[in-house]
Amino acid sequence: MLMPDTKSALLAALDWQIELGADEAISDTFQDRTSAPPPPKKAPAAPSSPATTSSVSTTEIAENCTDLVSLKTAIANHPHALREGARNCVFADGNPAARIMIVGEAPGRDEDMQGLPFVGRSGQLLDKMLASIDLNRHSEDSAKAVYIANILPWRPVANRTPSVGEAAEFKPFIDRHIALIDPAIIITMGNVSTKTLLDTKTGIMRMRGKWTEAPLGGKISPVLPMLHPAYLLRQPQDKRHAWADLLSLKSHLESQK
Repeated sequence: MLMPDTKSALLAALDWQIELGADEAISDTFQDRTSAPPPPKKAPAAPSSPATTSSVSTTEIAENCTDLVSLKTAIANHPHALREGARNCVFADGNPAARIMIVGEAPGRDEDMQGLPFVGRSGQLLDKMLASIDLNRHSEDSAKAVYIANILPWRPVANRTPSVGEAAEFKPFIDRHIALIDPAIIITMGNVSTKTLLDTKTGIMRMRGKWTEAPLGGKISPVLPMLHPAYLLRQPQDKRHAWADLLSLKSHLESQK
């Protein structure tokens, strides 16, 4: 039983704490705040983990891929922050035997959902553009078929433009992709694809429609830069440039028959 004086002192101390705003008990046991706290416990050392593909360069990984299946697996398993915000690895679409390979920049929302490149509004426009010169990504005739891939296999958050570093990291994969497809013509669509594959700082508006050659896929390949369909949806007045480039592509194909 507490003595009257002791009880009064405790009640006074409790009233004082309430006035200070302490209205809730946070511990069932007494804690002495006047003494020095005990030294913090050292966290146990993290166990060593086996080496992952992140310790190997993308160039080495890509060079070890001998077919499209192994390349797709390597890309899907390659650790990268973009994977965290994406649903699907977007590898490619079209006929692998095609003479023409189109390389875009990165998947958008629709592409991320379906796991295929150029299937949204820009993809629908691309299909119409190809059909205007008798090309089709799903044609069984290799002379009329098209194969499509992107620099990045993962959708950047909010469809932002891929960074230079991201494009550089995945460039060995797309270069190996080109080597396995071995197309007669490569079309770079948009700024990112053109600058990455042609190793240039020149913008697409100055590069579009100008045939060039570049060391891609282990050989010197003819390359035609073109405006990206997504850009054409925003700037429809520039579709005339795209039409001129399509006619140039058609003429080039006919000259090779």
